[in-house]
Amino acid sequence: MIDIGQSLLDQGLTFGESLFRTWNLYQIGIAFGIMVAAHLLRAFLGPKIRSWMGQRENWPKWRMRILVVIHQRLRAIFFVALIWAVIWTMREITWPSRSYLLGIIATLATAWLAVVFATRLIHSPLLRRLVRYGATIWVTLHILGLKEEAAQLLDSLGFSIGEFRFSLLLLVQAIALLGALVALARFVSRTTESRVRRSEDISPSMQVLIVKFVQIALYAAAFLIGIRAVGIDLTGLAVLSGAIGVGLGFGLQKVVSNLVSGVIILLDKSIKPGDVISIGETFGWINTLGARYTSITTRDGKEFLIPNEDLITGQVVNWSHSNDFVRLDINFGTSYGDNPHDVRRIAIEAASSVDRVLTSRPPVCHIVGFGDSSVDYVLRFWIRDPTGGLTNIRGNVFLALWDAFEANRISIPFPQREVRMLGEAPSKDI
Repeated sequence: MIDIGQSLLDQGLTFGESLFRTWNLYQIGIAFGIMVAAHLLRAFLGPKIRSWMGQRENWPKWRMRILVVIHQRLRAIFFVALIWAVIWTMREITWPSRSYLLGIIATLATAWLAVVFATRLIHSPLLRRLVRYGATIWVTLHILGLKEEAAQLLDSLGFSIGEFRFSLLLLVQAIALLGALVALARFVSRTTESRVRRSEDISPSMQVLIVKFVQIALYAAAFLIGIRAVGIDLTGLAVLSGAIGVGLGFGLQKVVSNLVSGVIILLDKSIKPGDVISIGETFGWINTLGARYTSITTRDGKEFLIPNEDLITGQVVNWSHSNDFVRLDINFGTSYGDNPHDVRRIAIEAASSVDRVLTSRPPVCHIVGFGDSSVDYVLRFWIRDPTGGLTNIRGNVFLALWDAFEANRISIPFPQREVRMLGEAPSKDI
């Protein structure tokens, strides 16, 4: 490590001394002037380009995102364009050696700009920074011809465990390679997910299952390929990983149960996104099917996260499992003085007048008993949009019944009670 550090120091001193040569000083001054020119161009053209971008209202979002990224890097783009133009001009009118330092600066600036644009494809901010900094350092060392010395220096900082050697170089390679593979896996999974979501021939539950399977397969492959690529032998970790797996199995029993239950739900298609279900006292429609839980949104805007295991082991009412038709019942009573035939007809007409009640499956009304003070009826009607709510449609049908009974002089009786105090003389009216 000392020898490598001394070699790098000697190279740095030699390079520093060469900077004080006449033409190298000229090239440094030219590079500084180009930097100032790029800054002035950015200050002059930046607002105009942004104003032009604001007028592109009908452009797709992906094109606007590209323009935003370009606008944020205008200074670097102008610098790269100007310095390469200056290098080309100098090589035409003078010796190539007199633009050698400018060529190194231009190559570094171009490589850094390319790394910035390439890493914009990574959505995770942390992963984007890791890949960007790692790629920038690697490109810089490669252009300056210091890659082998840097690799030897990093490899010297490590220790050995049996036949396995762990060094800082191995750690850097693993982070860089795993970061690139995970970013690639994320990009492929997002692309696959968007295409699967747009397919109308695949059911929602199968869409979720395909997306989850692709994500698990891609991330697992990225991890295994990255570990094997940096030279780590996984066979030596088989016993340790088995012991850790047993411990994690006991500790994460519920988590694994929910994961397996989620896969079973997706395979048997018992519930799917958009279904209206009732579980316990929770009534709502399924928003998303996750790997560990299912998101249910209720009518009052609350979002319940139900573990997948509860949907497998508990009783679930799926209001829209095979179709969207839902039948609702309303119980009411009228006095014995009202004609039951007229009551049934009026009740059916009142229910049919409500908007959400289906006319293709007409409402029915039946007598279900003779009560103490009323003739009891049940009114049954169908709807096909349970996501619109059940309580509100029942309330609208009750209101329609009230208005219809008022218009046809049909009374709704209520029980009357007579309270007699002990020791009080009986009433003469009895």
